[in-house]
Amino acid sequence: MYDGWETRRRREPGHDWALVRLGVPGRIDHVVVDTAFFRGNYPPEIAVEAASVDGYPSPDELAKAQWYEIVPRSACAGDTANVYPVSGAHAAHRFTHVRLIMHPDGGVARFRVQGRVLPDPRFLEGTVDLLAAENGGHVTGCSDEFYSSPGNLILPGKARHMGEGWENARRRDDGNDWAEFALAGGGVPRYVEVDTTWFVGNAPGRVSVRTRDDRTGGDWQVLLDREPVQPDTRHRFPLPGAPAATHLRLDVYPDGGLSRLRLPGELDAAALAAARDTDAAARPDA
Repeated sequence: MYDGWETRRRREPGHDWALVRLGVPGRIDHVVVDTAFFRGNYPPEIAVEAASVDGYPSPDELAKAQWYEIVPRSACAGDTANVYPVSGAHAAHRFTHVRLIMHPDGGVARFRVQGRVLPDPRFLEGTVDLLAAENGGHVTGCSDEFYSSPGNLILPGKARHMGEGWENARRRDDGNDWAEFALAGGGVPRYVEVDTTWFVGNAPGRVSVRTRDDRTGGDWQVLLDREPVQPDTRHRFPLPGAPAATHLRLDVYPDGGLSRLRLPGELDAAALAAARDTDAAARPDA
């Protein structure tokens, strides 16, 4: 049984291709063409193109768009996670869609596009989740990711099971586990949501939340101090008078898992202006 994309054997000139809309717009650092289990039917060569098209274009509209080659025609090995870096000017550009080309045909198990999120700044106005990956938040460090990454905490939507959250190993010493994040930009948080859904016998006993503003070189400010939390529960804690911040640190005591972490608030004027400038400069046709 195949759990990937396999095309029929091509008997005429040409190549096979697939269009993919990225989950969020962003700069592309590298792509992974994983041909796991495709041994006698993988593409001997691949190429990748990218486009920047706002809105929700149809395949016909995308066919007329300007496409840029971000990975030139390159050799591809079978049953291998083939990694292709994106270099040159296109590494700094913001793209919304990619096109995977197989020369001439074959099969691919997984196609990954890795990079940094560059959200549309129009969606950053008003109250937004300052921590969300789709808004540009990302993990900067953690104590443990034995079972899963803390990056799962800031993904869109609700976790469908425990594996879509962050779970660390059982701690046998006197310390505690933690994760640190960069926010989408500088802003003021209004409340924090700590969701332990699905974590019944392995939720933390208490949590702390701290923030800091790297723009001023400030120290960590405590917003929640070892607040008790319940298993399999969505907790919301108001943060009246919280200071502006660019980073957040979550501590769980002594260990345990969460499904999601949210930080609704507003970006400040400087952060919004920086987001608009970055967006304008990253357009490939700028």
